[in-house]
Amino acid sequence: MTIDMMATQGAQPEIPAERFVLRPVRRSDAGLFALYAGDRRVAEATRSIPHPLPPGAEEGFVTRAIAHANGEDVWVMDGSATGLSEVLGVISLKAMDRGQSEIGYWVAPGFWNAGFASEAVKALVEANPQGLRTVFAEVFQDNPGSARVLTNAGFQYLGDAETFSVARDARVATWTYIRKLDK
Repeated sequence: MTIDMMATQGAQPEIPAERFVLRPVRRSDAGLFALYAGDRRVAEATRSIPHPLPPGAEEGFVTRAIAHANGEDVWVMDGSATGLSEVLGVISLKAMDRGQSEIGYWVAPGFWNAGFASEAVKALVEANPQGLRTVFAEVFQDNPGSARVLTNAGFQYLGDAETFSVARDARVATWTYIRKLDK
């Protein structure tokens, strides 16, 4: 069965990358999610992860990810088959409408600057498991590394905006990107 066939049937596929696989979230991931997402540096690079991480937040995230709640497909960057950590980070596609989704990702601090985010974004965009025409992304302007991840994956700058960060308890300036996919 192809990735496109699985996407239309509702199954979330495993997606191979060079050094790891993107796989669906498992209940056993909760402990590493708590460790990594509980790090202030990770939380402050996202819109939605609070800091400090409240008790049970990781289990709630796992439950929502497994249920595909809010039209979001979540994958774990799993390097265990190549001797890396079972959880390097997380990447997701949140459905919008008209064949569009927003991509989001975070990598655990111990694995920063190793190209894992770039590898994950490229693999997910190439696989296109939701059969998308357009993928959007948003990064905080004080995180140029995440902007490079997107431009290296063929995303084009669309404009400036701002969004609220739960961990920062503040509005944060963002850069918005777009990637049109050939369908």
